[in-house]
Amino acid sequence: MSSDKERPRSDDPAWGYMSPGEPRWPTLVSIAGVIVLQVLLPDRITVGPRWMFPALEAVVLVLLTIANPMRLDAESRDVRILAITLITVVILADFSTLALLMRRLLGTSHMVNGRTLIFSAVGVWATGIVAFGLMYWEFDRGGPIKRCHPDHDAPDFLFPQMENPTTTAHRWTPRFFDYLYLSLTNSTAFSPTDALPLTHRAKAAMAVQSLASLATIVIVGARAVNILN
Repeated sequence: MSSDKERPRSDDPAWGYMSPGEPRWPTLVSIAGVIVLQVLLPDRITVGPRWMFPALEAVVLVLLTIANPMRLDAESRDVRILAITLITVVILADFSTLALLMRRLLGTSHMVNGRTLIFSAVGVWATGIVAFGLMYWEFDRGGPIKRCHPDHDAPDFLFPQMENPTTTAHRWTPRFFDYLYLSLTNSTAFSPTDALPLTHRAKAAMAVQSLASLATIVIVGARAVNILN
């Protein structure tokens, strides 16, 4: 059982304290899944060779793992440039694939294989969820490493545990899964659910993701159903 000292008081802030770093493996698994999805996409909806973006992402991922293999904590070396580079590549790959997919759907004069289209749309949508989850995870409060320090930046998102610190038995700080869940709900509800954006950049990122998800689900999904029918 946890002691009363471990449980934050109602007047304690939910941020601004030293916290243990989170493990690296959840982000590694998520990015590896994205790479697999990109490799499985058909050549006609990818920019350049199908292996180009996945290979670039794999190289940056290996460099990130070497620089910071186990845990992202206050003692870790700052590898944020590599992390931002990887996230940028993933988002560029996803948006370019979505653009080509929509162009082929709206501009082609010959029949497109419906099942291939559906699988491609699901891959693009899932990649977008991971990509924006990584983005939110990386820029909120200055990133996962800076969040370990008491003097991290002001929060970009307001989670329920931050409003009600006494709902958790221990001091709480968001982890990668929290941002991945935020990205998933934003892609399905097209609006904030449990976590609210506080800054302009957070609102802008969520707006872009909502529009991309809406285009994927409505335009691509509707066209795929028509092809199958």
